[in-house]
Amino acid sequence: MSTKDKKAEKHIHELEEQLNKLTAENQDLLDKLQRLGADYANYQKRVPRQVAESVAYEKKNIVRSLLPSLDNFEHALSGFKAAPQDETSQNIIKGVQLIFDHILDALKAVGVEKAVSVGQPFDPSRHEAMLQRTEPDQENGVVLEEFQPCYLLGGEVVRPARVIVNKLPDAAAAEEPQTPDADASEDIDETTDIEPEVQ
Repeated sequence: MSTKDKKAEKHIHELEEQLNKLTAENQDLLDKLQRLGADYANYQKRVPRQVAESVAYEKKNIVRSLLPSLDNFEHALSGFKAAPQDETSQNIIKGVQLIFDHILDALKAVGVEKAVSVGQPFDPSRHEAMLQRTEPDQENGVVLEEFQPCYLLGGEVVRPARVIVNKLPDAAAAEEPQTPDADASEDIDETTDIEPEVQ
């Protein structure tokens, strides 16, 4: 082989090495580009969801902060209606009731609703039992009275209702767990001897 051929072969070998190196770098860059594209696609999906969750969370907090004032408003209206009234008082109460109804309508427009509790079965996700009372003419576990209403936002509980739940005496006895010792003693035959285990 001549020196010219050796130089050409060496040059070809160097070019092949460069080609292999550039091919590897190109593949590495393509892999990085694909990962960046996938990350960006995930980012585009994630951001709107996070924004929606954040907005829903803040909306829920705002509604929750308004509820004590709404409760006080409702209690005041109930108190006014129970008191003796002249024509002027009745007109004032009607005006206040109108304002209260407008507030409820505004809350309803953003997805807030007041849940019905009285007469419904007790649901721990919507009700907080404050007391139990026995009303024989009502079903066991039914909400009898509501101290504070349950409010929902988009179907999710913002605040549970505080309620009185019906507890029938028969239901209490039926729900009482029997002690395992009492059941076990009934199953044991007194004439059977139990021999100790020999080791």
